[in-house]
Order: sequence, then C-alpha cells, then structure tokens
Amino acid sequence: MAAARKVIITCAVTGAIHTPSMSPYLPVTADEIAEAAIGAAEAGAAIVHLHARNPETGRPDQSPEAFLPFIKRIKQASDVVINLTSGGAPYMMIDERIGPAMTHHPEVASLNMGSFNFGLFPMLKRFKDFKHEWERSHLENSVDLIFRNTFKDIEYALAACAGNGTRFEFECYDTGHLYNLAHFVDRGLVKPPFFVQTVFGILGGIGTHPEDVMHMKRTADRLFGDDYRWSVLGGGRMQMPIAAMAAGMGGHIRVGLEDSLWIGPGELARSNAEQVQRAAEIVHGLGLSVATPDEARAILELKGGDKVAF
Repeated sequence: MAAARKVIITCAVTGAIHTPSMSPYLPVTADEIAEAAIGAAEAGAAIVHLHARNPETGRPDQSPEAFLPFIKRIKQASDVVINLTSGGAPYMMIDERIGPAMTHHPEVASLNMGSFNFGLFPMLKRFKDFKHEWERSHLENSVDLIFRNTFKDIEYALAACAGNGTRFEFECYDTGHLYNLAHFVDRGLVKPPFFVQTVFGILGGIGTHPEDVMHMKRTADRLFGDDYRWSVLGGGRMQMPIAAMAAGMGGHIRVGLEDSLWIGPGELARSNAEQVQRAAEIVHGLGLSVATPDEARAILELKGGDKVAF
C-alpha cells in the first residue's frame, strides 16, 4: 500500500491582528509564546510562525531582540521549524519588519506579496471593551490602512535574506499576489520549491468561498506547476473548513490564534495546541498523514535547524 501523503501543519501562535483583550488565551509574553509554540509542536505542528509582542501591553514588537528569548527556548525544547514573520504589523515599514529574519537567519520567514487594504475594524462589532489604549485605535485606524508591500519592498526583503539560506513563506492574499510572485520568479530572484501560503478572509483580500480557494489553487497551478508547495490559512470561523478543503485538494494547512481565536461557534480556543489537534484530526480523517518537522524540511527543501543564527 502506498504511504499516506504528508500534510504540513503550520501554527501561527500569536500574530499582530488580535489584541490581548479579545482572548485570555492569546500568548503575549516571551514565556507564553514559547510555551504555545512548544505545545503546538507537540500536538503535531511541523512549523511555528512567530511574532513578538510587548510583554506589558501586548502591542506588536518587531525588534530582533524581542524574538530572541522565545526562539532560543523553542529551539532547545523542540526540533520544530521556526518561521519568523516579516509581516510584523501592517503599519510597519519593510526595513523594520525584515529585521528579525536578517538578524536570526531562520529556516523560514514570511513575506507578503503585495500591497492591499487591511481592514480589522469589523471586529469592533464583537469586541467593545479593551484593557490597553492602543487596542481600540489598532482596529479603528484600519479603516484607512494600506498594508504596504511594494515591488521595491519585496525585492529589498529578498535581497536582505539572500545570503542566509532562509526560505520564504510567500503570503498571497489575492490573485494578483500570485502574479507578483511569478514576476520575481521570472527575474530569477526566487528559486523553487516556492512555499505559497494563500490567505482567505482578511477584509481587503480574497474571500472564503470554496470557489475562492479553488481559484487561487488553479492560478498557482498554472503559474508554478510542480515548482510550488501550496498551503492555506482561513481567517476566523472559516479556519477549519478551509483547512479541510485544502488538505483534501493536496495542500498543507496553517492554524493558530494569529488567524482565529476560535475552536467552535462562540467558543474560544484555549490554546494553539487545541487548534493543531483539530487540524491533525482533519488530516487523519482524510486518510492522510501529518508531516514531522524533518519531513517538512524535506518537502520545502529547508537548510536545517543547525544553520540558524540563534
């Protein structure tokens, strides 16, 4: 009997979208982020996608030194693949956002593939009370926010990490972002296999309808053929339905409290590990197998955890 196909589960443990007042389970401090990532790895995540936060206020912090306490601890405790964000927060510029990857040389770093409106303000309908002053303005100000990822920005990030062996998780929020990636492929600035993370459900990007998922997959297939590895993330309540759909279509999946605070209708996830466990159940239910960190390294052709700078 043929071996079951391996599905990479990525867990994005905290992000920069949700704020501490939205869930008591959102990791904020370095210890909480480390524990969340280690727990996610133990539950089956092969990759952990990491942001840093101010430990007092929970505000996103993209300084390289803010990442060091938890990435060192995660590396000591687990062989999970560490992926450092270059998205940071949508109001940051690329030189700030790429700093952690430039400094720490992770196996993987995220890279957003185009500028777009990034609307978080609809969450004000659900969340009314905030512990920290920055939280409300973080949501309100997104009504006039463009997440800047110009061609110049993207080329800067690619060049900044060209010599450290870091591969990128190319985050594509709409069809045009796939064409932007193809542009850099055509110029020889990106080498296969491309790790393409298609993002569904951010206001300003593509929606969450099954046709949207299939459209992104068809477009990526046409542009990249066998040269890419496809993964998906669904925002909010569509996290697991989109994960299930993509896994059944041959893709990999991303979950975590960065993308959704929920585990069921009206029920907050109590940990990142809980979402990873649910994703693993979906994978096994489809007759597939969850990839280990080393299997993920082989699928994505990563440099290995011994070649990072932390």
